[in-house]
Amino acid sequence: MDNMDNVDRYSNLIKQLLQEYASYKSLNKDIERQFVCDTKNHHYQIVNMGWQNKIRVYGCTLHLDIKDGKIWIQHNTTEIEIAEKLVNLGVPKHDIVIGFHSPFKRKFTEYAVN
Repeated sequence: MDNMDNVDRYSNLIKQLLQEYASYKSLNKDIERQFVCDTKNHHYQIVNMGWQNKIRVYGCTLHLDIKDGKIWIQHNTTEIEIAEKLVNLGVPKHDIVIGFHSPFKRKFTEYAVN
């Protein structure tokens, strides 16, 4: 499988996972969860926005990118083990980078350094 096939496959897997997560409703009816997807540049995010007790809520809870044929997990504030889910869907660990860990720390994981 060439690199472009992998990118297309990885893009579809990420969209599948994040669309499923985005479909879960917030316990607060005033918080909206959105799936933001830029397939041209391969950026994928889940963003929550709304109001809670007169305070504005806005933030990215999941952010994945595809760079150089690898899936980069840039941000994850959920309980979802997104790397494990990707591996269970057939993505090899050497194609997953835990981007929110420093490059020094990445070498101690089972995943790619970069």
